[in-house]
Amino acid sequence: MPRQQPSPRQAEILQQIDHFLRLHGRPPTRGDLAQALGLRNRQGIDQHLRALAGKGLIALEPGVARGIRLLQTEHAAPAKTFSVNAMTPRLLPLYGRVAAGLPTLADSNVEDELGVDAAMFRPQADFLLRVHGESMRDADIQDRDILAVHRTVEARNGQIVVARLGDEATVKYYQRRGEQLRLEPANAAFQPIIVDLRTQNCVIEGVVVGLIRNNWPHARR
Repeated sequence: MPRQQPSPRQAEILQQIDHFLRLHGRPPTRGDLAQALGLRNRQGIDQHLRALAGKGLIALEPGVARGIRLLQTEHAAPAKTFSVNAMTPRLLPLYGRVAAGLPTLADSNVEDELGVDAAMFRPQADFLLRVHGESMRDADIQDRDILAVHRTVEARNGQIVVARLGDEATVKYYQRRGEQLRLEPANAAFQPIIVDLRTQNCVIEGVVVGLIRNNWPHARR
């Protein structure tokens, strides 16, 4: 039997769940969804979630605040599931403010090493980067947050990347059209960075696969 289609509001909730998973590496709470959708009453969120579960688009774990699991559909990415028994702590380097004249991932830029569960992110995180500034504020990336980054030199349009322009490292949305690259902020107070790849060099250091809020005691959540 084919799955039922979600209503427009339910599709919006699916997209918010997917966005939260990609950004934070964990499911949202009902409160997270209500805040993202600008709702004061969480009861409506519960009703929509039950409807989505009834349509086979998500699975709900009773009594668990973050017990929401996306099932693979055309409306959202494949589910991210985390098994507590499979979690294996791994020390990842945390890079801080990049020193002038040095690559982003130079050993001298390592601020610390943090134990992160390997199962938290897909694809897996290879290093961590501390955010400086508010240019990605509207993507829920705040000053002093720690980003989990998968090391790669390639990116797809719409992904959040760590890019290096000369001595400067920046975190922005990646948008490429031909030989023109736009590094887009998520804050209207900032201007996009335009790169002509025929004459300018831009190195992609990695793709952001999750976020560790600065005031969390541990990466595991």
